Amino acid sequence: MSRRLPLALAVLLGLGAAANRAFMLLSPANWYFAVSGVTTTGPFNQHFVRDIGLTFLLVAVALLVGVSKPGTRVALWAAAALWLAGHALFHLWAVVAGICGPDALMRDFAAVTLPAVLAGALAIWAWRDARLAIYQRTPLEEARAAR
Repeated sequence: MSRRLPLALAVLLGLGAAANRAFMLLSPANWYFAVSGVTTTGPFNQHFVRDIGLTFLLVAVALLVGVSKPGTRVALWAAAALWLAGHALFHLWAVVAGICGPDALMRDFAAVTLPAVLAGALAIWAWRDARLAIYQRTPLEEARAAR
């Protein structure tokens, strides 16, 4: 697989997380009322919305820095994927617990589940790419890496 596709996907996910972060931090009340389904999960809490906005900032930074610094890619993309997966699982739990109806899974898919799946795929790709790079080192590169 070409490196361009995963890197482009990471940029898109990172920019999406950054845009969501900006909306959450700069206008939490507008974010709360604009995002479909959020109002059914409980009353508006500015502090909570901004806390989650800061988490999306970290996801955005992890994805975008991973694009530009290959040596950090596995750790950063795995961290972003773990948080996004936890977020998606929390949404699933809310349905199982009866907090939200099953329709919430489809409504939230594009903004919650899909980014988690894609970030997980990126983390796996980065791990495999890093392993492949180790096996393709020349003896001189191997000697330098051992120092």
